[in-house]
Amino acid sequence: MKQYKSYLCILLAAAAWGCIGLFSRRLLNNGFSPANIVTIRNFGGLLVLSLIFALFDRSVFRVKAKHLPIFFGTGIVSVLLFTLCYFNAQKLCSLAVSAILLYTAPAMVVVMSAVLWKEPITKKKLLALFLALLGCALVTGVFGGELSVTAKGALYGVGSAFFYALYSIFGRYGLRHYDAMTVVFWTFVFAGFGALLFADLPALAAGLADGAMLASAIGLVLVATVLPYLLYTGGLARVESGKASIMASLEPVVASFVGILAFGEPMSASVFLGLACILTCVYILR
Repeated sequence: MKQYKSYLCILLAAAAWGCIGLFSRRLLNNGFSPANIVTIRNFGGLLVLSLIFALFDRSVFRVKAKHLPIFFGTGIVSVLLFTLCYFNAQKLCSLAVSAILLYTAPAMVVVMSAVLWKEPITKKKLLALFLALLGCALVTGVFGGELSVTAKGALYGVGSAFFYALYSIFGRYGLRHYDAMTVVFWTFVFAGFGALLFADLPALAAGLADGAMLASAIGLVLVATVLPYLLYTGGLARVESGKASIMASLEPVVASFVGILAFGEPMSASVFLGLACILTCVYILR
């Protein structure tokens, strides 16, 4: 039962990540730069987590200095560099190309987990990987329509996948020493302060003076940042890193339905075929 609860946590995390476009698109359309959106996510996430844990569990504030490099890995190397690469990939390539490059990450996690922890690369896992990648391709429309890609954009896309994959790796090292809440908090200590280095603070303050934009920023932090990282890290404590990363491929499916329902994007049969592929891969890995 604990195992299935962990699977549910990972799937719910993927669904919450898939809602990011509901908030980030409104911010982008109103003049927020990608770097300032990264700052909202990461520093805003740190503020929310600090308040929650100050009220309910101050034990997360205590870690050993020798373990800080782990959280530099989860916070700076993974969360911060991933988001910066991904937003830049979206500027230089089509959204479909950016998304499909990002979801090469599960394959990277499977390989790295096999090398680091001897997690077996089974036929079942390889089939699930194929279905996850096929599902993402169908959902993002890679097989239909025009694709826009540049060499620099593709490099950013592969970089986003690599840094995204590293969260499952560094996070597992953190979970050897601390509970999931401590890992998430210290991840955002590094990611939050690191993001400030890239922010245009006057423009950020001016943008957030608009009540509607402030509401979108709060939704981005609570729904698409804090909640999924807590859920995913909690699930990662009891699920192989490779399996967890493959299951998180549910994210682009949810993102597509958000686009259809919230922004009137066209609905196509390929979205449902992609959903079927990804749900099949989750069933295979159960």
